[in-house]
This record gives sequence, structure tokens and C-alpha cells, in this order.
Amino acid sequence: MKRCTLLLFAVAITAAAMAQTKLAGAVKFASTEINLGQVKQNEPGTGTFTVTNISTKPLVIEQATPGCGCTVTDYTKEPIATGKTGFIKATYNAAAIGSFVKTITVKFLGVDETQAITLTGEVTGPAKE
Repeated sequence: MKRCTLLLFAVAITAAAMAQTKLAGAVKFASTEINLGQVKQNEPGTGTFTVTNISTKPLVIEQATPGCGCTVTDYTKEPIATGKTGFIKATYNAAAIGSFVKTITVKFLGVDETQAITLTGEVTGPAKE
């Protein structure tokens, strides 16, 4: 009986330690959408999203995955301390003329939800020389 109780206690402690945080209790985005406005064709457009750690533990951006190959991302790699900010930078290649909506999926370490952020704008013709 003692062995069974000890095993149940160990399982409960492990489960509590591995419990994941909700997104709303860990991070706050200044904005989840950035409109770049008009971008000249073949001149990449970049938007920087600001994230604030609102939890009591360091926040780590695990991934910032663009929805297609026409967008690349960079982000804060080191842990973000409580109350401090980090960034996610998204750059769209602006090769095709027309409106665009590009989504980046952000995953934070220890948070069970992902956050979609969006880069929008319109690619116009190249500058006239």
C-alpha cells in the first residue's frame, strides 16, 4: 500500500510539473497584425511584432513558423524575463504584385497554445527610373 501511494504521489508531482501554461497568462502581443501598406515589387517588406512576458517565469519563443516560403522570420532566441519584451521579425519577399496576407504561427516553450500573427500589405509595381 505504501508503495502504491508513493507511486501515485510521484505521478501527481510529475503531472503538476509538466502542466502547461495558457497563452493568455504568459504573453501579450502589442499587435497580432502589421499592415506594411504599399511595398514596391522585389523590395522585401519587414514587420516587427513585440511580445511581452506577462508570466512569472522566463518566456522562450520556441518557433515562429511562416505559412509559406515567401516569408522568413527571426525572433528573440534568449529567454525573455518577466515584464520584458522580445520580438518576432517577419520579412515578405514582395515578388508578386497584389495584396498579400501572410500568417506566422508562434509557439512558446511550455505554452500549450500557438498564436497566429499576420503580415499584410500590397505589392505595387517597381519604382520607375
